[in-house]
Amino acid sequence: MHRFLVIIEKTRRNYSAYCPDLPGCVATGRTIEEVRQRIIEAIHLHLQALEAEGKKVPKSQFFVAESVVLP
Repeated sequence: MHRFLVIIEKTRRNYSAYCPDLPGCVATGRTIEEVRQRIIEAIHLHLQALEAEGKKVPKSQFFVAESVVLP
């Protein structure tokens, strides 16, 4: 099992997502659920490509992501 941090950002028209540990692994969607599903698919494809090229799957460098509220 692999665990990766995924960043989801709101844009003007939709949502975008990327995985910092997998450069170039990105997705977009009209809703958070859609972009979530698409980034999971993108990560699966990215990992398959790495394995096909004989490359190792990188270990995640991220352990915690937090949202903070400032007064």
